[in-house]
Amino acid sequence: MTDAAVQARASALGRLETLTSSRVTLVPLGPEHLEPMWGGLHDAESARLTATRAEFDRETVLAHLERVRTASDRADWAVTDTQTGDYIGEVVLNDLDDDNAAMNFRIALLSEYLGQGLGTEATRLVLDHAFTALGLHRVSLEVYAFNPRAQRSYEKAGFVVEGRMRDALLWDGEWVDAIVMSVLSTDPRPSATK
Repeated sequence: MTDAAVQARASALGRLETLTSSRVTLVPLGPEHLEPMWGGLHDAESARLTATRAEFDRETVLAHLERVRTASDRADWAVTDTQTGDYIGEVVLNDLDDDNAAMNFRIALLSEYLGQGLGTEATRLVLDHAFTALGLHRVSLEVYAFNPRAQRSYEKAGFVVEGRMRDALLWDGEWVDAIVMSVLSTDPRPSATK
């Protein structure tokens, strides 16, 4: 990876663009999203699907939201409804590996917005941005086996299954596998709906 490419990526990450499709708009995540995000952080189903066990306090979350807005090693967006501007969830590219032009992907939507295709649409927007504006080669994720809906959504956006980590998570007394998925810049994938 050339120094120029790394510097361009850091600059683009530090000044996130707003990404828009017909149903979702991704805006840089920041302190103004604390209130709607707070509910999602305490939603039992969201916690289960993302295997989140952490306890959150408002000060820590607010500090995180202030930091990520200008971070040069990650991209955090609030997923909002294009028509109403309502907060739907968050989508993130993190764990930047500049040497390999790779990042990790994660998304968390409020439970009332699941199953409507909004996550797939947001994922497509992020992947288009990752491979064009950020010049990434690879975006990867892990999804737990008890979340097949998310796996289908990721596949619709272009992710492919690479493997399975057996018994990767102990949740409610049961072992759960993690499915490893990725998409490469050279893979065929549907474009974001504009």
